[in-house]
Amino acid sequence: MKAITIEGQLRTEFGKSATRQLRSQELVPGVIYGGAQEINFAAPAKALRQLVYTPDFRLVNLEIDGKTTRCILKDLQFDKVSDELIHVDLLELVEDRKVVATIPLRFTGTAAGVRAGGRLETKMKALKVKTLPKYLKEQIDVPVDTLEIGANLRVQDVVTENYEIMNSPRIPIVSVVTTRALRQAEAAAAPAAKGKK
Repeated sequence: MKAITIEGQLRTEFGKSATRQLRSQELVPGVIYGGAQEINFAAPAKALRQLVYTPDFRLVNLEIDGKTTRCILKDLQFDKVSDELIHVDLLELVEDRKVVATIPLRFTGTAAGVRAGGRLETKMKALKVKTLPKYLKEQIDVPVDTLEIGANLRVQDVVTENYEIMNSPRIPIVSVVTTRALRQAEAAAAPAAKGKK
């Protein structure tokens, strides 16, 4: 599983002026939750980009004063006007403590409905799961080979080991829909079929 290493520094000063000072140095303030104690830190905005601007699920090794803390991304805050990253929350991974993480879905195979001329329509790109850190992985594979036109897969259809899925079980995650070309072909074929009778 992909892990990125980010070098940070402990934050000792707080408040608006301290935060402004950090941002002027292109540093983003953040907090690590979930461990023995909360850790307030700042890290370079450039280093955080590879964690923030990606659809991938990644582990973070945050190095502060020679100590490395294994984390996952918990939350982000962006400036409403400039859309710049202004705060990051990380969750420390503790071996025997379950964490809630958002894991991307990867649809595998070619749906039967797509082979028949339909189009695969993705409704959800990730699932929220609760699991132990050792079971975290980059993605959840969902086979779609048997999906016919007009059918869909729901959250409850996803088979996973060691994951408690937090999303509502009835929510559709992917479906195969009829394309306009297929509808036109069917409409054209219907009168022809009637004429043969």
